[in-house]
Amino acid sequence: MCGIVGYVGYEDVKEIILSGLEKLEYRGYDSAGIAVINEDGVKVFKDKGRIANLRKIIDNNAKSNIGIGHTRWATHGVPNKINSHPHQSCSKRFTLVHNGIIENDEYLRSKYLKNVKFESNTDTETVVQLIQKFVDNGENVDLAIRHTMSEIKGSYALAILDNENPEIIYAAKNKSPLLVGIGKGFNMVGSDAMAMISLTNEFYELDDKEFIKITKDKIEIYTIYGNKVDKKSYKADIDTADIEKGVYPHYMMKEIEEQPFVVRRIMNEYSDDNGKPIVDKDILSDVKNSDKIYIIACGTSYHAGLVGKQLLEKIAQKPAEVIIASEFIYNMPLLSKKPLFLFISQSGETADCRAVLVKVKKMGYKTIALTNVKGSTLSREANHTLLLYAGPEIAVASTKAYTAQITVLSILSTLIYNSLGIDIFRELSIAANVMESLCDNADIYKDLAKEFLVGQRSCFYIGRHMDYFVCVEAALKLKEISYIQTEGFAAGELKHGTIALIEENTPVIAIITHESINLNTRSNIKEVKARGAKTLIISMKKISTDTDQIIVDNVHEILSPLVSIIPAQYLSYYAALQKGCDIDKPRNLAKSVTVE
Repeated sequence: MCGIVGYVGYEDVKEIILSGLEKLEYRGYDSAGIAVINEDGVKVFKDKGRIANLRKIIDNNAKSNIGIGHTRWATHGVPNKINSHPHQSCSKRFTLVHNGIIENDEYLRSKYLKNVKFESNTDTETVVQLIQKFVDNGENVDLAIRHTMSEIKGSYALAILDNENPEIIYAAKNKSPLLVGIGKGFNMVGSDAMAMISLTNEFYELDDKEFIKITKDKIEIYTIYGNKVDKKSYKADIDTADIEKGVYPHYMMKEIEEQPFVVRRIMNEYSDDNGKPIVDKDILSDVKNSDKIYIIACGTSYHAGLVGKQLLEKIAQKPAEVIIASEFIYNMPLLSKKPLFLFISQSGETADCRAVLVKVKKMGYKTIALTNVKGSTLSREANHTLLLYAGPEIAVASTKAYTAQITVLSILSTLIYNSLGIDIFRELSIAANVMESLCDNADIYKDLAKEFLVGQRSCFYIGRHMDYFVCVEAALKLKEISYIQTEGFAAGELKHGTIALIEENTPVIAIITHESINLNTRSNIKEVKARGAKTLIISMKKISTDTDQIIVDNVHEILSPLVSIIPAQYLSYYAALQKGCDIDKPRNLAKSVTVE
């Protein structure tokens, strides 16, 4: 969601911040702004729209070596210039950007700020006005910010400028991610390492309710009570080439075609010196000692979790349940006696997942984070971490993280108890080769997307067993980037209501990869064709027919979701491309959902 970049050093700050914000565009946003301080005071430039629009309104003569920037995804107040960040206090002394949600802003306004005239409709302005209020009441800046932190409830990552202390960036964090970038002759603050990686790869990870003061030569970190905190820095393993599109027109296309290589990289990372699969023994011990695994996730990660449940139960003989994080936190099911919680999140910052993690940790249960980002909040706070090694995923529509999650879960399952007796690395190697062949023949999907999807108002994916779980993910891919209303259904449920939606030329895409349900799903295809549907079939080679449009080479059926999703990802991409949609940054969506 929202992004923050701050810099203090010797260089002119505007291009540094703008470039950093551009690296965060993948997170999703609807407005952007920056603030700098120079001899003329604080200068704020902000507006609705893309960073390209922001560049047009910035005064290039406003030279400065300190500043903060922000991309906003609207929560409080509509996306417009007034509600865009940065926000300023009534005296214009303090300027602030904020990620997160302040849950008690109305209470704070009524208690402390009755006589303050607000310019925006945001919860963020409450924070900056509150800091000003406490300073006006005699508190120094450090104390006023920490006092504000103690008063506000909710999530926040804050970066603050003070016109009377023009060499310092103040920052604070609770629940929303925030990093400090360590440089030579400069220092930075940001919500994501990718915003700073072109200048530094060394960072401090900030914990909840920590307060930070940053100058070009010094970084001071305190608790909310003012106690000094000593931290060890870490170096981010991010290749700057990984966050560029290279020869690809869109990040989504690049990331689709990286998937076979990601599978091979995961096999390499999770292998011992003899090339055999390996996972940390403490993780295996905790999983084996549990009586049930609760998979907690959202969106695409939830769909990977549905596949993961099958892997755990069919291969490892370990009971599993998959629950949407935002539902679990308010509606916790009756738990087993020895549960273990597995949190799946590409970013490791998903707010709903973290809320569940905090809750179950207090209950004393063991936790594992399955994430793509080392050092992310879920990774730091869970008992264990399983990394995806997928490399940065920039496009909002997740592709390679989904297949990476399934790949890691398949390896974990075989190491718990390999009831199927499969050579998981052999089967994954076959799957990677099939994925690569599908990518090598991507041109066929362009014509199929034009024939079946472009110009359509709605679409349906149908399948059974593990194919159904892929259908749900395939439907999400199509709807989120092409805006075609798409639903994934269990094929056997069609006759229980959904078939009423089928009319002349309605596109229905069927996925068939398991022999046991082949004839059943084909029967469902006949049912929708009889009612006028246009049908497109994605099938495994061994059970395909001459009329199936997309045939996928054979893989072990338990790993079929790794390969059957590839055509669906391409169909989504080409449908969106031919409709002229913003493929990497679809409307209203955010890559990393850091608010509940």
